[in-house]
Amino acid sequence: QVQLVESGGGLVQPGGSLRLSCAASGSIFSINDMGWYRQAPGKQRELVATISPGGSTNYADSVKGRFTISRDNAKNTVYLHMNSLKPEDTAVYYCKADLLVAIDRWGDYWGQGTQVTVSS
Repeated sequence: QVQLVESGGGLVQPGGSLRLSCAASGSIFSINDMGWYRQAPGKQRELVATISPGGSTNYADSVKGRFTISRDNAKNTVYLHMNSLKPEDTAVYYCKADLLVAIDRWGDYWGQGTQVTVSS
């Protein structure tokens, strides 16, 4: 059974930093793009950042220059380093991965989400 498990959320003051981690485990043959999304109360889930297996990245305009996505392919893990956090970054953060779980069977898998709260 395939799982994505996130960690690293919490409460932080404005201007602070956090690092989120998401590890994929189970019967995985290969991983394509990995990414982070977030959903604030009353809002739709939105893309934060994605990263390809080769390290190409894509960021939402709202986080450019403050957040950095990275991955460790040997550990099937994706990270989100968040700096200069703002109250508007408060949301549940979800990781997503495009996984090959059987021959010719690719699919998007989601983590359970981790809460990030930015408040003084």
